[in-house]
Amino acid sequence: MAQCVQSVQELIPDSFVPCVAALCSDEAERLTRLNHLSFAELLKPFSRLTSEVHMRDPNNQLHVIKNLKIAVSNIITQPPQPGAIRKLLNDVVSGSQPAEGLVANVITAGDYDLNISATTPWFESYRETFLQSMPASDHEFLNHYLACMLVASSSEAEPVEQFSKLSQEQHRIQHNSDYSYPKWFIPNTLKYYVLLHDVSAGDEQRAESIYEEMKQKYGTQGCYLLKINSRTSNRASDEQIPDPWSQYLQKNSIQNQESYEDGPCTITSNKNSDSNLLSLDGLDNEVKDGLPNNFRAHPLQLDSSSDPSNSIDGPDHVKFASSLHETKKANTGIIHGACLTLTDHDRIRQFIQEFTFRGLLPHIEKTIRQLNDQLISRKGLSRSLFSATKKWFSGSKVPEKSINELKNTSGLLYPPEAPELQIRKMADLCFLVQHYDLAYSCYHTAKKDFLNDQAMLYAAGALEMAAVSAFLQPGAPRPYPAHYMDTAIQTYRDICKNMVLAERCVLLSAEILKSQSKYSEAAALLIRLTSEDSDLRSALLLEQAAHCFINMKSPMVRKYAFHMILAGHRFSKAGQKKHALRCYCQAMQVYKGKGWSLAEDHINFTIGRQSYTLRQLDNAVSAFRHILINESKQSAAQQGAFLREYLYVYKNVSQLSPDGPLPQLPLPYINSSATRVFFGHDRRPADGEKQAATHVSLDQEYDSESSQQWRELEEQVVAVVNRGVIPTNFYPTQYCLNSYSDNSRFPLAVVEEPITVEVAFRNPLKVPLLLTDLSLLWKFQPKDSSGKDNEEVKELVTGEPVMIGTEVISEFLINSEESKVARLKLFPHHIGELHILGVVYNLGTIQGCMTVDGIGALPGCHTGKHSLSMSVRGRQDLEIQGPRLNNTKEEKTSIKYGPDRRLDPIITEEMPLLEVFFIHFPTGLLCGEIRKAYVEFVNVSKCPLTGLKVVSKRPEFFTFGGNTAVLTPLSPSASENCSAYKTIVTDSTSVCTALVSSASSVDFGIGIGSQPEVIPVPLPDTVLLPGASVQLPMWLRGPDEEGVHEINFLFYYESVQKQPKIRHRILRHTAVICTSRSLNVRATVCRSNSLEDEEGRGGNMLVFVDVENTNTSEAGVKEFHIVQVSSSSKHWRLQKSVNLSENKDAKLASREKGKFCFKAVRCREKEVATQFSEKYIFADIIFGNEQIISSASPCADFFYRSLSSELKKPQAQTSASVHAEKQSVEDAVRLIQKCSEVDLNIVVLWKAYVVEDSKQLILEGQHHVILHTIGKEAFSCPQKQEPPEMELLKFFRPENTTVPLRPSVEQLSNLIKTSLHYPESFNHPFHQKSLCLVPVTLLLSNCSKADVDVIVDLRHKTTSPEALEIHGSFTWLGQTQYKLQLKSQEIHSLQLKACFVHTGVYNLGTPRVFAKLSDQVTVFETSQQNSMPALIIINNV
Repeated sequence: MAQCVQSVQELIPDSFVPCVAALCSDEAERLTRLNHLSFAELLKPFSRLTSEVHMRDPNNQLHVIKNLKIAVSNIITQPPQPGAIRKLLNDVVSGSQPAEGLVANVITAGDYDLNISATTPWFESYRETFLQSMPASDHEFLNHYLACMLVASSSEAEPVEQFSKLSQEQHRIQHNSDYSYPKWFIPNTLKYYVLLHDVSAGDEQRAESIYEEMKQKYGTQGCYLLKINSRTSNRASDEQIPDPWSQYLQKNSIQNQESYEDGPCTITSNKNSDSNLLSLDGLDNEVKDGLPNNFRAHPLQLDSSSDPSNSIDGPDHVKFASSLHETKKANTGIIHGACLTLTDHDRIRQFIQEFTFRGLLPHIEKTIRQLNDQLISRKGLSRSLFSATKKWFSGSKVPEKSINELKNTSGLLYPPEAPELQIRKMADLCFLVQHYDLAYSCYHTAKKDFLNDQAMLYAAGALEMAAVSAFLQPGAPRPYPAHYMDTAIQTYRDICKNMVLAERCVLLSAEILKSQSKYSEAAALLIRLTSEDSDLRSALLLEQAAHCFINMKSPMVRKYAFHMILAGHRFSKAGQKKHALRCYCQAMQVYKGKGWSLAEDHINFTIGRQSYTLRQLDNAVSAFRHILINESKQSAAQQGAFLREYLYVYKNVSQLSPDGPLPQLPLPYINSSATRVFFGHDRRPADGEKQAATHVSLDQEYDSESSQQWRELEEQVVAVVNRGVIPTNFYPTQYCLNSYSDNSRFPLAVVEEPITVEVAFRNPLKVPLLLTDLSLLWKFQPKDSSGKDNEEVKELVTGEPVMIGTEVISEFLINSEESKVARLKLFPHHIGELHILGVVYNLGTIQGCMTVDGIGALPGCHTGKHSLSMSVRGRQDLEIQGPRLNNTKEEKTSIKYGPDRRLDPIITEEMPLLEVFFIHFPTGLLCGEIRKAYVEFVNVSKCPLTGLKVVSKRPEFFTFGGNTAVLTPLSPSASENCSAYKTIVTDSTSVCTALVSSASSVDFGIGIGSQPEVIPVPLPDTVLLPGASVQLPMWLRGPDEEGVHEINFLFYYESVQKQPKIRHRILRHTAVICTSRSLNVRATVCRSNSLEDEEGRGGNMLVFVDVENTNTSEAGVKEFHIVQVSSSSKHWRLQKSVNLSENKDAKLASREKGKFCFKAVRCREKEVATQFSEKYIFADIIFGNEQIISSASPCADFFYRSLSSELKKPQAQTSASVHAEKQSVEDAVRLIQKCSEVDLNIVVLWKAYVVEDSKQLILEGQHHVILHTIGKEAFSCPQKQEPPEMELLKFFRPENTTVPLRPSVEQLSNLIKTSLHYPESFNHPFHQKSLCLVPVTLLLSNCSKADVDVIVDLRHKTTSPEALEIHGSFTWLGQTQYKLQLKSQEIHSLQLKACFVHTGVYNLGTPRVFAKLSDQVTVFETSQQNSMPALIIINNV
């Protein structure tokens, strides 16, 4: 139980005090009424004695009484009705609330820190009022009247006669059988005569004389002259006199009614003085029941209309008695005791002392003696005889537990003067004067008697008081008999069916147990008495039980919370909304955050409901908000009910302050960090053959890899524009800001271009949410021309021309537990700073058939496709936390976050806006296929744009054609089959010989030092005016690898007027091309041994080209035709085809392979430009009847682009570390290496015949093979690298030996080219001449650009003499060794003679040639072996 102001030792004596009746004449009542008090009320503050009192007990021992208090009340002849008592108690509890600003106790129990009010003043008020308002009953005498004060005024005509009348009246009430109420203790009640004298108005002489007369008649012990009203009421304001009455009159209202309802006032005075008050019983203040006007109904009397149930303790859900409120209102402005001075206060105090000392206590002492004597005399014979026989026959002790076996009846009832009741009377008297020892022994005796007689009601009363007396005995000779109390409670409740008495037992016993720290027993007792018949009582007892649990040595926190909830529920049923709310709030501290979500929901819902009823709307909103925002485990129907109730409450809150700031709504959840901001217009959809550039949109997922690629492309183009340097203030353009982008800078938006904010909503509930009129909330600071800032905060668009247009989504439905994004637009019409603050919307739910407890769904206030049940307008802020900082030491050690400015764009001046459309853009190509498309550039802004460039990582994929109009074919119709190439019809004579043309790579944008990836778009006049559009041809070539290719284009453009904030703008496009296999081309080049073509100084080459059709027939390709093979090189060109087959038309069906052989020669001196020139010689060998001019667009474009991309690939470095070697060695090696290099590029042009939808299409394309090295095979498509085999790890350190730089054997063998000229067969008459001499010419050709020393050794290299015999041998005549020096690319001929002795076939290729560079000391000598045998046939003629 909670702490109380009084201890139990003070509480019980104060609850059971001697009762004294007061009967006043009309005139006496009038005198006290001048102070707005009745006579009984006038005495109330002074009813406690200030000093100890003494009396003697029956054994003549002196007994001390401390702090004695008496209760004086006006006589009321009607018992109080239970309904009225209920109302009164209800009022007392609702009137007592926790003090505002009261500091609660913090109790720490386990991991709970609870704020709990330590005291419960409402419970104490209830208990006090309950004990005071208990009706007197026949089985006990504690609240029966012991004495009666008869009060008359000195101003009456015949005061003594008036006293006689009052005395007779009292006698009639006590002894007439018509009056069963009030109850009197003993027949001869003490009468005490009080003469009231008004000091300010009355005659003091007369009063004194009347008082003398009274003393003569009634004795000095039986009368008193009380002087009051020492000042007139109109002087009341002069000095402040304390008002001790207000606390009693306000504390509970029972006396308030008494003060206006009892006492012998005349009817007229009643009508006048009480005209502003309601009578509690609902009847007029006229004579009732034939009584004189001075005894009317009890103040707690209800008529039947007021309490239709009329049950003992019916439902507590009564509307609070309006009369009580009226009374209180009437009392609040009244000053009590206005005519009394402090001297008068002392006189009243003195009067009570005198009355108690001289009247009441002697009377009680005398009565106790009389009763004691009666008992002793009775015990003498009959009692002892009776008990002896009983002992004889039934054993000495009556078992107390026999109650359980009794019939369900309260047993017999005694007449008032029954001898058994006298001992109870004596016990009660002793108890009232605090003589607890004697009281206990009397109660104990009485208990036995009553149990013997089966008088259960009486027995229960005796048990109850025996237990209390035992506890209060000084020195505690015996322990508190709690079982007495339990038996009493059980008897009252179950046998007597008297809950009021049972409740009194529980209240007393619980208080006693609490004082002994027996909290568990006290709690059990309190819970036992909770029942359905009284919600208020149950609520108060459950609350006290909860306090017991929390006050235990080891607090039981959850039990406390559970019982607080039960108490709150019962308070709510009893109509005590404030107390119910308080209980739930205190219990919430325990359940909060412990994962008991359903319990939390229930508590929050109830708190919300109660707060709403009490008009604490903010609390209600907060409680309902909690139910909605925690991940609720409730059913959908329950959640719907919660939501509608929340909306209902919120609507009421918002109606209170319609002009106030918009409230923050809890639903739906917003994932702020997932907010994305997009600057610019939405992408246009594809329109027929027109396809808009993909650019950036909110539909694209963020990909860090691709965003990095775009960034690199932009940096590349910006570097080219700024002469190779990226400016320091360059930041990559970001059109879409999200949680991955860099949001540390204020983003730039362009005026008149929309800003789209994507807000991620999530509905945590199982019911759909409908948001209506959803828009962004923003703040804008316009910058005007004068540079001043004007701040404008707008929520929605108004009719005036606004600076920021706001899009409103009329309906946005989020289904149950759905995550959904809303895209909201703003249209800036003015430059300045924009701050997007949040979203504003009406939150509602779809009209359902369910209604919330008692609150029906409102009629649909919305005409959309969804019918809205109820909605409230509110906002949610978008607050995005920036990234955590982690750079400096301070930032690493503390938690700091950087700014995130994606919602704070700066609106800048107008900029041009480019849109790009692709026309006839393919989605699928064969590898190497050439297709012509068109690109349309449109300027949709009001500013001209210039400097248009496109950058791509795959420049070999597309071309806009060459720089000059000559090179670019205008339209495809110039040739048959609408070829994309520039073609010329040729005659068939020039089939096998090459047609030569030349072109410079500079014309195709592949110059020295240029960035082939950055391609300027050839706009006419280089400017695109506002609203203008340009269509340009664009050739595409399918990539060489099959598969799906994503090719990124980034278009870069600038404004003609330079803007300070935005230098350039970009447009992105990602093309997705699916390529399928077509041809695979392999080529090798080798030296030709023939020297017949003398003009090809430096020799000829043979080029072998293998073409394989790798296409599987999925793409519908029937066959490929090789229409032309072209070469492109600075130094070499194809001369003619040496194909042996007669088939001139090279056709390849699926999986077929074709082999071509061409002769290549060096270009003529005049054709070959200087080393650094970018001029290439193109030679075309045609297999059809049309020449494709390979030096024009698009053939040359793609050739150059493939060449440049090939050159970008990292070359395998042959050189090792050359610290020790000299520079000259490197040069020598380089020269030797160059001999074996050849920069010949082969372009194979083809046509493919495709059948599609029963139509034949002709596709065309080209493949490139780049030949670098003699004898090394080259491929058109990259070869798959075989992964190297795994090797064992070697655990030793390699010796650091530097390998001297040496060219490979292969490279050295290409330094000198040798060629033998001789007759194929030689006829010689051996019979004439035994030796045959044949002249042979050895041609030595220097392939390098340096001087070369050559040694020719003609000696046969043999390992054994037998070898000569086996292979037919011959001999060279003349010198066996020649030493020569060959100049750069010089051809030298040696005349040799070979000598044969037999006929046969001989190999002349035996001369060994050694070579070294002339200026080199180191001899890289190696044999220059011929690759082919030189066979000669010697015939005998």
